[in-house]
Amino acid sequence: MRQQCLITLNTIAKVMRRFVGAGQWADVVRIFDDLQTLGLEKNTKSMNLLLDTLCKEKFVEQTREIFLELKQHIAPNAHTFNIFIHGWCKVGRVDEAYWTIQEMKGYGFRPCVISYSTIIQCYCQEHNFNRVYELLDEMQAQDCSPNVVTYTIIMFALAKAEKFDEALLLVERMMSARCKPDATYIFKEAMPKAGVAPNTSTYNSMISMYCHYAQEKMAFDILKEMEDSGSLADRCKWAFFLFEEMIDQDIVPTYRTCRLLLDEVKQKNVYEAAEKIEDLMKKL
Repeated sequence: MRQQCLITLNTIAKVMRRFVGAGQWADVVRIFDDLQTLGLEKNTKSMNLLLDTLCKEKFVEQTREIFLELKQHIAPNAHTFNIFIHGWCKVGRVDEAYWTIQEMKGYGFRPCVISYSTIIQCYCQEHNFNRVYELLDEMQAQDCSPNVVTYTIIMFALAKAEKFDEALLLVERMMSARCKPDATYIFKEAMPKAGVAPNTSTYNSMISMYCHYAQEKMAFDILKEMEDSGSLADRCKWAFFLFEEMIDQDIVPTYRTCRLLLDEVKQKNVYEAAEKIEDLMKKL
């Protein structure tokens, strides 16, 4: 009775981690086999503890063999399969990780965003972006929408591979999926570090993103940067483009923004643009 009170699954977890950390994975299995003598159950929770402990130390093949025996007596759950997805990815066997998703479905469990994102991260490390995009499409088809973490993993990997155009296309995909991107890393850090200068398309993507999320100041900062870099042939034209982009996104510019833009277009005698801005200012 005293033994049952003192020994918990948390205690067992600590002992298991010590053994597996020393490479003694077989001893970890023996501890699991002796659970009932210690007053603990051999159930899904304790099985997952065993599998997770072994997979985290990269004994994934051994863990798989153990699971094939245990599943005859202990029912797995969704977490069981996510343990293997993480484990296979950790040892660089991403195809087995993807196969685990199919196995998971066979047991009636739906893969979650974390399941897919783990595999996507592994494909990103291999620079296998075609497979990444296939998985994104599969997620959408399975009604398992990628989240900001999923997209950020891909965006950073694309930037690291100096695929900046693809990274910015991903930003547009995020916006269409109503998922707020952070492309500032690409624009401010990754591209300069790689010695790649932004082009008109890059600036357009950044401005559209900032306008979409009502980050008016950031959009105008990009406009100023374009002018400073010599990429802006006609400041007035671009400023009005920015204004229209904001209106298209149902973003109402501040009165001060409108005033600055109005002065700009009047100096260039762009009367049609001035009229549109004045009409909006009357409503502010």
